[in-house]
Amino acid sequence: MSDRDLSIGQVAQRTGLSVHTLRLYERKGLLASEVRRDGSGRRVYSAWDLQWLANCVKFRASGMPLATISRLAQLVREGSGNEAERLELLRDHQRHITEQLAQLSDCLDLVNGKVASYEEHLAAGATGDPWQRHPQPAAQAER
Repeated sequence: MSDRDLSIGQVAQRTGLSVHTLRLYERKGLLASEVRRDGSGRRVYSAWDLQWLANCVKFRASGMPLATISRLAQLVREGSGNEAERLELLRDHQRHITEQLAQLSDCLDLVNGKVASYEEHLAAGATGDPWQRHPQPAAQAER
């Protein structure tokens, strides 16, 4: 193994993926290159493999299905000539992420509004349900 080659344990540590997950990714065809083996049959990863796996982590975090990552990896392994198909896969996922962001933005607006309401409610010294029409100040609620 050269200084630039990485063991499966080193790759797991650097990517945050477990050794089990790395083996699964290999079986499912999610790697953009074939994993080499050393003389003892142990997996040997390159810097390129590490970068690809970092991309896979982000693809997964953004909701990209394993089947899509596998297809994209297959296209990369096949080499040039299929860039239009790669682009279409990425555009589809880009649309998915954009929809997710819009939904999350809507959710954040709701939570921000709730936080502001609770802050105003507590700052006014009100007690009880902040969603009542006229919450009572704390001094009146004790009477």
